[in-house]
Amino acid sequence: MPSPRSALAVAVDIGGTFTDVALHDTASGEVWRAKTPSIPSDPSKAFMTGVRLALEQADRKAETLDRVLHGTTVATNMILEGKGARAALVTTSGFRHVLAIGRQDIPRRANLYAWIKPARPVPASRVFEIEERVGAGGNILVPLDEASVIRAAEACRALEVEAVAVCLLHSFANPVNERRTAEMLRDLLPGVAVTASVDVLPVVREYERSLATVLNAVVMPGISSYVGRLERRLVDEAVKAPLLLMQSNGGVAGSATICRAPALTALSGPAAGVVGARDVAAACGIKDIITVDIGGTSADICLIKDGRISLTQQGHVGEWPLPLPMVDMVTIGAGGGSIARVENGMLAVGPQSAGAVPGPAAYGHGGKVATVTDAHVVLGNLPARLLGGRMMLDADAARAVIRDEVAGPMGLTLAQAARGILSILDNHMVGALRVVSVERGHDPRDFVLVPFGGAGPLHGCSLAELLGVRTVMVPPAPGVLCADGLLVADLKAEFSRTLPLAGTIDLDVARAIYRELREMAEQWMDEEQVPPDQRERHQVALLRYHGQGSEIAIPWAGSREEVEAAFAAAHQTLYGFVLDAPIELVTLRVEAIGHMPQPARPVLAPGQGAKAVETHAIHLSDEPATVPMYDRKTLGAGDRFDGPAIVTQLDATTLVKPGWRVTVQPNGALLLTLSDEV
Repeated sequence: MPSPRSALAVAVDIGGTFTDVALHDTASGEVWRAKTPSIPSDPSKAFMTGVRLALEQADRKAETLDRVLHGTTVATNMILEGKGARAALVTTSGFRHVLAIGRQDIPRRANLYAWIKPARPVPASRVFEIEERVGAGGNILVPLDEASVIRAAEACRALEVEAVAVCLLHSFANPVNERRTAEMLRDLLPGVAVTASVDVLPVVREYERSLATVLNAVVMPGISSYVGRLERRLVDEAVKAPLLLMQSNGGVAGSATICRAPALTALSGPAAGVVGARDVAAACGIKDIITVDIGGTSADICLIKDGRISLTQQGHVGEWPLPLPMVDMVTIGAGGGSIARVENGMLAVGPQSAGAVPGPAAYGHGGKVATVTDAHVVLGNLPARLLGGRMMLDADAARAVIRDEVAGPMGLTLAQAARGILSILDNHMVGALRVVSVERGHDPRDFVLVPFGGAGPLHGCSLAELLGVRTVMVPPAPGVLCADGLLVADLKAEFSRTLPLAGTIDLDVARAIYRELREMAEQWMDEEQVPPDQRERHQVALLRYHGQGSEIAIPWAGSREEVEAAFAAAHQTLYGFVLDAPIELVTLRVEAIGHMPQPARPVLAPGQGAKAVETHAIHLSDEPATVPMYDRKTLGAGDRFDGPAIVTQLDATTLVKPGWRVTVQPNGALLLTLSDEV
């Protein structure tokens, strides 16, 4: 772990279209930012290109870096695209089809009447059974037959598998058979990545635990190769700083931890953005926020109450449940690249996206479909040039695709078609915003909306009006907030253990398990070289009413009465009622945090009054209007102006609608408030 005297930190977030870099002098607070096109074939090349660009801006040398932080979608993309390692699963005899059976619930979003079960990441032909059996209470009912492990290894060798997942029945209650099996497979299959469920997810539910272990195995060779390649490139650049990678839980960890459990990095990019949004809001004295990260393809939405980022173990990556602790957010297919089309006389927007290549028609790369970005260009919501003037938008191409694909077929004007596209997209996102707020017992009007990502600030006012939210906060660098979030993220890890048998709360049993988990947490913090005075632990319990199929996570209190009262309060908030039924303790978790040196946060100089750099024509209604355009670099603390207006900067554009007043905060954030007349 770097010393508190660390002076220079670089954060790199690799997205599908751009790689964002933030270079931060943690002593002075000065920040240099860079964007460079991502290289899907080898993301480490774009990583180093972005780092060099930022270092050139700052006139610094690579060897002066003290911290290198990275958020990556490599694991997520391998899972979504099915491009991971050729993997096998070793399981207890009789459970060969655990992946194929899955769960009884059937997703109905795509089709109310039919559903085709997707192909499993490991087919039954590569699932091998071994003779052993552990009871639910942890007793060994059938000793491990090592000859069956040898036969499984021979089958894996014959099928030329590259990774093996080991997930034995009830190993979370007693891991001795599973650990011995994994040890034997590593010896018998040199060069093959072997991962055991007790090192990935030692909790109840065989399908989810097996799937998480399999997905971890699928991405393990690729992530290990990628991290190794990245570390070699850093060494070649004379960088001596340790590499820390963002996890889905909103914390960072060293490369050794990530290579052991690479599935922890799934959804790490969106998690970094949530951490960054919380940090900016805290500097403004705001603790209750709803974040909406709108990129080119998707929108990631998260609610933060009292400054605490909630975790869930019911997350998904694509079609697969991935019950590793991750930031509790909702993701939908809505972004600047979302495609608008007319189907059976009706206008539909998304979830399909034009992607980075060819992208929206306005980008001038040959795009032939109408997108949300093209609609913004038609309405004048975007300036003529993006990325600080380096990217010229093709307004004629945008108008042509909106006319041909939407306006013409529907008999609308260009402006009507474009506004219709944005209205549909906004309502899609409002539905997801209500999922994280109203459906979980929160009134969105009690929160501040924080839009970020390349397209977020264009939609902030509209989303707030639809939700009844009267305050919007736009971070200083919304388009690269995921990179900024890496700079303020702490080291973090979770250690969980499911009780051998769920039942009423037994304090003695719970204390014994928590003691073991705390020891594991301390060992991890020793490995990460966290100073003793920078360590923090939280104890969490997952409880349910007897007969329920899912649990609620609550902070662990000192007595049984306090724990049960906290669970009942959480159940009331989430579901609106409590039951007269026994409360069961299912899983215990320790969250370990190693606090990282926090960067200096410079304060903007007082403003001299906001002055528009030019005027710009936009279509807020049927008739065009001329509005002022502000360059964010020229705004100082305390500056104010009213909408309608446009605010431009390197990484994003903010659309201020009529009735909204903008006040520049000392930390550089824009605070938008809705007047009472609207």
